[in-house]
Parts: sequence; C-alpha cells; structure tokens
Amino acid sequence: MFENIPQLILDRMQALELRDSQARLDGTPRFERLRQIPPETGKFIALMAAVAPAGRYIEIGTSAGYSTLWLALACRLLGRKITSFELLTEKATLARETFKVTKLEDVVEFIHGDALVSLAAINDISFCFLDAEKDIYEHCYEALIPKMVSGGLLMADNAINHEAALRPMLKRALSDPRVDALIVPIGKGELLCRKQ
Repeated sequence: MFENIPQLILDRMQALELRDSQARLDGTPRFERLRQIPPETGKFIALMAAVAPAGRYIEIGTSAGYSTLWLALACRLLGRKITSFELLTEKATLARETFKVTKLEDVVEFIHGDALVSLAAINDISFCFLDAEKDIYEHCYEALIPKMVSGGLLMADNAINHEAALRPMLKRALSDPRVDALIVPIGKGELLCRKQ
C-alpha cells in the first residue's frame, strides 16, 4: 500500500505538508490553517482502515483532504469508498481540488456539509476517522457508535495534545462497554475504538 503510492497522490501530499508547515511558521491564525495530521499518523490510519470489516467508511473533518488521501489508499486496495465531510467552505474548495488532481473522485465521496446532520441516514459504519473541531467530538462519538458494525473502528485525532478539551469524550470511550478502546501515542494521539 505504501510502496506504490501513485505520484499524483505523493505530489499532493507533499504540497499540503509544505502548506501546513509554512502556515504554522508564518503566524497564520489557527482556524485558517489546514491543521492536518502528520505523515506517521496518515500511515497508521491507513493501516487501520485496511483491516476494518466490510461496511461504510467515513471521515469527519476533511480539511484539504490530506488524511483522506491516506484513507483512500486503503479504500482503493479493498475496493471500497470513503465519504468525507467538511463544513468550512474554503477547506471544502481545497478538498475538491485535492480529489480532482489525485484522480480519487471514484474512491472519495466528498460532502460539503455537517456530518452530524448526515449521520442520521448512515448505517453499517465499519471505519470512521474523526478530526474536526473538538467541541463536537462527544456528539459525534454518541452518534457514531450505535451505527457501527461489530468490529468497526473509530479513530479520533488529538487525543493527547487536546486531552483536556476532549477529556469527557475520552473518559466515556475508555469506559464504554460497547467498545474496546485505547489511546495510541502516535502523532498528536489517536483514540482507537473497536465496536464490540
């Protein structure tokens, strides 16, 4: 999966990595930055997506599509698709460009809108990557878990670097009898939950 990443995808990954690192250095306001995952987290979520059971793949918080590119590698390998949600217009524009230039529009269903609204109509979720504004994590968790298949994986970013803000949701997940959960110390910390 990682040995033969298409050049179009590698080029876009590198361009987004550069844009993200420059924005962190030049004082771009936090809300305007891409705030994407580091490459090692990308590989980790791709590996987890590649071993998820059959079902719907979703991502909440596309930003410019960097994490989606990693997840799309697993989806293409498995012959599956991923639905990714982004609320912010500027980032949605960048995400559409990402999927167009990487020729992944056949693998990625992109939705510019509120994932929490759309989740009501989505069932049989086998994999979800959550990387959005921290104040919605708990709502997303409670909406997602009942809709996940047995063995389905939920991954939530920033479980270490935003632990204080996410504490109620993390505490809930780590004690929830519906899932097996742990925090993986990779990147900014990943909450990994497996539905019973």
